[in-house]
Amino acid sequence: MGWFDFGKKKSVIGLDIGSSAVKAVELKGSRGNYELVSIGHVQLLSDTIVDGHIIDLNHVSDVINRIFQEQNIKTNLVGTSVSGHSVIVKKINLPIMSPEELGEQIHWEAEQYIPFALDEVNLSYEILGNDASGNGMDVLLVACKKDKIAQYTQVINQAGKQLHFVDVDSFAVQAAYDINYKPQPTTTVALLDIGASVMNINVVRGSQSIFTRDISVGGNQYTDLLQKELNLTFDEAENLKKGMPTESGVKPEDAQPLIQSVSEILALEVQKTLDFFRATSSMSDSSKVDRMLVSGGSSKVPGLTAYLAERFGVPVEKFDSFRTIKYNSKNFDEGYIRELSPNMAVAIGLALRSGD
Repeated sequence: MGWFDFGKKKSVIGLDIGSSAVKAVELKGSRGNYELVSIGHVQLLSDTIVDGHIIDLNHVSDVINRIFQEQNIKTNLVGTSVSGHSVIVKKINLPIMSPEELGEQIHWEAEQYIPFALDEVNLSYEILGNDASGNGMDVLLVACKKDKIAQYTQVINQAGKQLHFVDVDSFAVQAAYDINYKPQPTTTVALLDIGASVMNINVVRGSQSIFTRDISVGGNQYTDLLQKELNLTFDEAENLKKGMPTESGVKPEDAQPLIQSVSEILALEVQKTLDFFRATSSMSDSSKVDRMLVSGGSSKVPGLTAYLAERFGVPVEKFDSFRTIKYNSKNFDEGYIRELSPNMAVAIGLALRSGD
């Protein structure tokens, strides 16, 4: 799924521009046999990206440049992805028609489902196949506001790089899931990617996405609450959120009730999403979620995965972005890769596009 996709298959850097950090991954190899070439992760200054809008374009392009220079990345082609309220993902059902007929009709159909004027969005679609009845077909419709694409294009160009394609965060995570977990066709998994400001939920059966939702909650809520209630600096609250004590003497156990209260808010949003998914699922056997995999920086919040497992009664674990992707331990520190692994799901999924 991509709005821009030019030229032959080349090495493309997976570039995840998150609201708290920029992550980059370069892979080599082909499907089922990938090796890590480069990896970069650099924090952004707070409030660089607010509500999905890049406030400080120069800082973001500087960070992109810094990653490419520090990791000695030679290729200038990048793929990136988007999420949040500027992005709409809908699975729609239409009468069976040829791809040519669909191409002529899709804008008219999209008007019914996209809450923005169509001239304000980039539109993409993919035929998923015939529906269960055999009388219609399922089509995945994706729209993103042009101003969001323009911002991402601008910071990438400003860094001297070339945008090769734009994907959706939840589908990038799904690509990383397919490669790393090789899902069984009958297994239903909820992929939760919890970033600083947005949580993406993608319910996947086998290798097919059957329900997605982006929610404007994330790790910033932990930080904001800890700052406010315990009178901490941003950096102290960030460290406390990761289970480290602060210089002012606040211990992780002091913060646990506050951390738990935010985890409950996140879990409530997951619950609402899964309830809505079950209510609208046409396949009763697929509406039961078998497990959850949690990626993103906030997956490391102490006790979060254990709390989700207890709350939903299913196995919950942190996403391993390098489960099947090889790397040379002479070039990459194993502890560093392990620590970064849940953060890199989107970037890994984007980097996989160059080999497919």
